Amino acid sequence: MTQTLAHRRVLVIEDEALVAMLVEDALLDAGFGVIGPARSVSEAMALLDAEVPAAAVLDLNLGGETSLSVADVLTARGIPFVVATGYGAAGLPPGHRHVPVLPKPYDPADLTATLERLCAGR
Repeated sequence: MTQTLAHRRVLVIEDEALVAMLVEDALLDAGFGVIGPARSVSEAMALLDAEVPAAAVLDLNLGGETSLSVADVLTARGIPFVVATGYGAAGLPPGHRHVPVLPKPYDPADLTATLERLCAGR
């Protein structure tokens, strides 16, 4: 698809294997590179220490633990991200209310369009 996005690597933070696979497939089909998926906060932090993604897809609930600390790190490092969650925007703390939210289940085209917007100009 869009070749200009091929160098844009997106960190996927999702604990559900099937959802992670669908996200990865959608990103690859849209021409993005994929980092991960990270299935826990510790995995996400390790991947962030190893590489700087162009953007991230963040599930708020990772196996019962909140990923808000990952959101804090992404924000502090200036890495744009989209929250993909079943909780909707109401689950975001005040410091992250500006972040785009895709309520699960979402259309993969909505995800890739959101990431294209987030990566524009980066």
